[in-house]
Amino acid sequence: MDIMHREQCLRKIQELEFAVIELNLYLDTHPTHQQALMDYNKLTQELMNAKIMYERQFGPLTNFGYAPSQYPWQWIESPWPWENEHTCKEDMSCGSMKRN
Repeated sequence: MDIMHREQCLRKIQELEFAVIELNLYLDTHPTHQQALMDYNKLTQELMNAKIMYERQFGPLTNFGYAPSQYPWQWIESPWPWENEHTCKEDMSCGSMKRN
């Protein structure tokens, strides 16, 4: 697995989520701003696509019914989305509930 590519994909998802949340908040107070709504819909679609692509390559981003899993059950597989080379080394107990 290419760690750099995985981290770049996660960063893109985080950027899109931030933009969508900000537009959502803006639209709460400016519901008739047509360009903001168009931007929101465009970025929401990009976010959904980015998550689909990530999950196809690296496994689920979330649990509890938000992402289907391939066989075998993938949520217990390493690494989890928040684990990266800077926070989880082989000698650490990251994801200790997961099987090795």
